[in-house]
Amino acid sequence: MELVCEGIAHRYGALEVLADIDITVRAGECLALIGPSGCGKSTLLGIMGGILAPTAGAVSVVGEAPAASLNPVTYVFQDFALLPWRTVGGNVALGLEHRGLPPAELEGRVADALARTGLADFRNAFPKQLSGGMRQRVGIARALAVDPAILLMDEPLSALDAQTRDLLMEDFEALRRVTRTTTVYVTHNLHEALRLADRVCVLSRRPGRIKAVVEVDVPQDERAKPDAARTMAELAERLWASIKTEAQIAEREVADG
Repeated sequence: MELVCEGIAHRYGALEVLADIDITVRAGECLALIGPSGCGKSTLLGIMGGILAPTAGAVSVVGEAPAASLNPVTYVFQDFALLPWRTVGGNVALGLEHRGLPPAELEGRVADALARTGLADFRNAFPKQLSGGMRQRVGIARALAVDPAILLMDEPLSALDAQTRDLLMEDFEALRRVTRTTTVYVTHNLHEALRLADRVCVLSRRPGRIKAVVEVDVPQDERAKPDAARTMAELAERLWASIKTEAQIAEREVADG
């Protein structure tokens, strides 16, 4: 499925947050959204997912969701959003309940999602017993259990330490090779964007407009290898150059506010 944004603009009262956003997220690709603080990345993600109605413009979905998809557009949040009184298995099952699934199908979906995220041995644990990285895996497993056609990820690794982020990026790369789910990935981390995305969309400071869309043309399974280091560094420099000045201005604006 493709996700098409046409003429998206958004205001919170007098505050103009987004303007003139036109972009198509291609079927099967991972598009990263980056930009200065306050540029509207999370607002745009909310509009893409139907949580927010844009002030202007429209979002449409092109194509049919797979027959197995129970929730075509699904979120993974920064703060994990787990229910502390439920086990890992119970949290993963949350999006499947009340859908009238036969018990065997519900169980199969939960078991498959846990297996794909390396959580099968932690099914009966509670969130408080897990590390931050493992809790985020539970959030990803919960999303996978409904077989989403489009996955919206809002800075899912930003609350984690650098080592855990790298491990989860490897996990996400492996999952993407299998599922090829259309994904929009919001991040402030250029390394994450370049490691995971097929394209990187750069937003300007508020009101957020598209400054550039950069293709990451290094095969994903080669990006972490030494031979690709120079190309990846050049892409990182290009992205940083496109946002550095505006990021400095945005930081002062946030601080002044």
